[in-house]
Amino acid sequence: MARRDRDEEQSEFQDRLVHINRVAKVVKGGRRFGFAALVVVGDQKGRVGYGKGKAREVPEAIRKATEQAKTKMIRVPLREGRTLHHDTKGRWGAGKVVMRSAPEGTGIIAGGPMRAVFEMLGIRDVVAKSTGSQNPYNMVRATIEGLQSESSPRQVAARRGLKVADILGRRQDSSTQAADAAAPEAEETADA
Repeated sequence: MARRDRDEEQSEFQDRLVHINRVAKVVKGGRRFGFAALVVVGDQKGRVGYGKGKAREVPEAIRKATEQAKTKMIRVPLREGRTLHHDTKGRWGAGKVVMRSAPEGTGIIAGGPMRAVFEMLGIRDVVAKSTGSQNPYNMVRATIEGLQSESSPRQVAARRGLKVADILGRRQDSSTQAADAAAPEAEETADA
């Protein structure tokens, strides 16, 4: 019974190997090679995590990284289950990333390690740019750090003691006011 539960848990999450690094230790008889793996795990419904694993063999390093990633999962609120609620930035060491929400049909426009995080998270539309370090470890950590600062209108409303309609209503009111302000100017130029 426990084995079936473990298999169901395994099938719930998908993993993506981001990077493998081969390291050598010089000993008396020559070199001993080891492997370090970076893995991103997610359920494609708003949960994602990353892990690192080191071992003498690649499969063992990947297994260790996957287990660590499952223990370090975070939940990220998604708008309509496909994109971010708002633009955000992340930073880890010299790695800096900028993530922007995108309209439907945009797809994932992001570089390698960031793309793996978005795909495992379940984001379908996002525009992201990495500046600074190209180290995959720092890029994944910066992406996760930026995603942790993501908050939904429901969370913002609860924090401020307001209703969700008040938070979302302001955004729509300001856009309609801007459109109303632009309309009279257009009419004046048409009359002239």
